[in-house]
Amino acid sequence: MAPQPGRRAVVRVPVATLWTAPEAVRPIDCPALAGSPDVAAWIAGMDRDQLVGDCVLTQLLLGEPVRVTETRPDGWVRVVALGQPAAKLGADGYPGWLRAAHLADPADADPSSPDPTDVGPAGPALSGPALSGPASAAPAPVGTGPAGPGPAGSGSAADAPLTVDVAHTALRAEPDGDAALTGVVLGTRLTPAGPPVDGRRPVRVPGRADPLWATEDDLVPLPAERPEAEKVLAVAERLRDLVYVWGGMSTDGIDCSGLVHLAWRRYGITLPRDADDQAAATSRVPLDAERPGDLYFFARPGRRIHHVGIVSAEPRGGRRRMLHACYLTRRVVEEELPADRTATLVGAYRV
Repeated sequence: MAPQPGRRAVVRVPVATLWTAPEAVRPIDCPALAGSPDVAAWIAGMDRDQLVGDCVLTQLLLGEPVRVTETRPDGWVRVVALGQPAAKLGADGYPGWLRAAHLADPADADPSSPDPTDVGPAGPALSGPALSGPASAAPAPVGTGPAGPGPAGSGSAADAPLTVDVAHTALRAEPDGDAALTGVVLGTRLTPAGPPVDGRRPVRVPGRADPLWATEDDLVPLPAERPEAEKVLAVAERLRDLVYVWGGMSTDGIDCSGLVHLAWRRYGITLPRDADDQAAATSRVPLDAERPGDLYFFARPGRRIHHVGIVSAEPRGGRRRMLHACYLTRRVVEEELPADRTATLVGAYRV
């Protein structure tokens, strides 16, 4: 079924890019627009300046829910990304444009199951009104509900939601078959469709009537408890040296707030998408009281927050270190805060 205004849909490709407008895309963006987008090839084909083109807003992962607000006959749809809060842009989530071919009806993954974008009662609250976690009731690929924040819960062990815990994995049509869907990335949430067989786990995939098979060792259950911040930092550290892409939020390329969002997403916690909204949704802590896994935010005088990094070590003698997706180096790096960063440091915050 084609996406319809006012209805929900889910992402059916490993990584779908959300654009500012259909007219903003560039010739270099063709690999990201294909019916089966090749995000790795798209990023590899861009030069240093093209990596930071402001035509990209964010990216959505397989199974993420959207609300369709407008359709066009040329295959573009305007949506709200319900799993990526953006308070300054709208209460529902991040608005922008997707290719219709990258979406499926929620029921396409399993016509007998409830809408996978529905959520139940929330788990224990975290600080900040914009934080949320997957529902503690029926499993869902993503947790985006307004009921309140909290970490993931689960039903029985057999149907508990799973998340991808490797940089990339492939889904197969049969346990020992060829790859049917490649490039599924870290943090992607999947709903199991049965018990494992020979090290493969059947999972439901939007747009496909039959389950696909994932390598069981590439998946972990979403935790029922809030993770320690240092565990989230450890996930982010696995992305060190990844290329910086404006609006990127995958293990193919990422930006500063995308790194924070994706690392917490791996543990079932939904943070806002942009750095300024992340600061508003977290709790400030006194400088020198920060711990690894906390967040540093940065802003120029009189301007809104424009950058975020993850505290990577306890401060010593006024010297601070962070892991961040750096616009200047176009890489995810861990480093001591240089003088220009220290001059724009707003403060330390805790999720």
